[in-house]
Amino acid sequence: MTIITEQHAKKLLSKVLTFSKADECECNLESKVGGNIRYARNTVSTSGQESDLILIVQSTFGKRTGTATINEFDDASLEKVVRRSEELAKLAPENEEFMPVFGKQKYAKANTYFESTADVTPEDRAQAAFDSIEPSKKNKLIAAGFLEDAVEMSAIMNSKGLFAYNTATQVDFSVTIRTEDGKGSGWASGDYSDVKLLDTAKLSSIAIQKSKGSADAKEMEPGKYTVILEPAASVGLIQNMMRAFDQRSADEGRSFLSNKVAKGSKGENAPKNKLGQKMFDERVHIHSDPQHAIAPSAPFAGNGYPLNKIDWIKDGTIKNMPNSPYWAKHTKSDYIPANRNFIMDGGDQSLEDMLKNTRRGVLVTRLWYIRGLDPQTLLYTGLTRDGTFYIENGKIKYPIKNFRFNESPIIMLNNIEALGEPQRIEGCMIPPMKIRDFTFSSLSDAV
Repeated sequence: MTIITEQHAKKLLSKVLTFSKADECECNLESKVGGNIRYARNTVSTSGQESDLILIVQSTFGKRTGTATINEFDDASLEKVVRRSEELAKLAPENEEFMPVFGKQKYAKANTYFESTADVTPEDRAQAAFDSIEPSKKNKLIAAGFLEDAVEMSAIMNSKGLFAYNTATQVDFSVTIRTEDGKGSGWASGDYSDVKLLDTAKLSSIAIQKSKGSADAKEMEPGKYTVILEPAASVGLIQNMMRAFDQRSADEGRSFLSNKVAKGSKGENAPKNKLGQKMFDERVHIHSDPQHAIAPSAPFAGNGYPLNKIDWIKDGTIKNMPNSPYWAKHTKSDYIPANRNFIMDGGDQSLEDMLKNTRRGVLVTRLWYIRGLDPQTLLYTGLTRDGTFYIENGKIKYPIKNFRFNESPIIMLNNIEALGEPQRIEGCMIPPMKIRDFTFSSLSDAV
């Protein structure tokens, strides 16, 4: 199966709407075509192709809504899925927060599709795996990795005239390389829209270096340390913070963005959220930009509303919070949809500069198994992994055992000492960071 064209998608969705008897009808097409390759113990274990196309129909009568899906596209099947969604709508309870679908919209041109990624072949994937496995073998190390590439299509049409269509390409690669005795472990990853930017040999060389350098790690006392966080070490904390960037939860007192005002106090009429307040170091600038050259995203949200460049935090100050159409109407504010990509501005220091300027600290490759402890303070816990190193007088002194951390991104982004050039990681742009007083609470025996 190939990705259907915009013309084909419009024709198909128009036909679906002709079967509708509902007050409102919205239909979505979602398609994915791609492939993958997996290897372990320096040997390819699986290789596969994937192809799928799904139609989702949402019908509404008054404030009652029903949704049905199907992956058959003859006329009888199309009518059947519309009728099923209508039947479910009539059985559904009324949604007191129901909001009507949007009318026709205008969208910025997307730059999410790259022919180079769409043209990836099984042979290309095999070569990418070979470029990672071969140097691992030469260094008497053991590699395990996964590469997946895909073209994705999304289209939306509704009974009020809205139509949106976008295709996007994506390639994801990650590799873990360990010493034969399992005492050393290194890791690296890369994700891009354009496969031409992916170099599995270069990424694997980073993992090899970390693997060899992390063997025979020493114990170090937990405590507060200056840390240098590579982008993979901070992206999870940043993403968790941005997922909690929601106006409603802030207004209702359930968020770190809530203003805490005691009942009966003079501040009872104060703003319910921290919009416009400075909460972070003034160097912190986090925004979303669907047109970003390295980390682009679709120019519309899941409901078809346009997405444009927007600041969330600028100069350390809360500039905007996403909300829902209902909450925007309820609070008489602008509707601001959540975006898919987060871009954090960086600085001019390289990782090497940060190391040279560190008298005593810890270099962290990545964090994993991150779990929330307190939504009001955004306190998280998790573990370091795949290469944690002690820094002394500007140089990596020796590998150290992994730590469990207890830290909040709010505190982290107030303790910035230096920022580097942002790198793409998990669809976002995140800089390496040098942070003071990062809290490590205990040791972990995991490699």
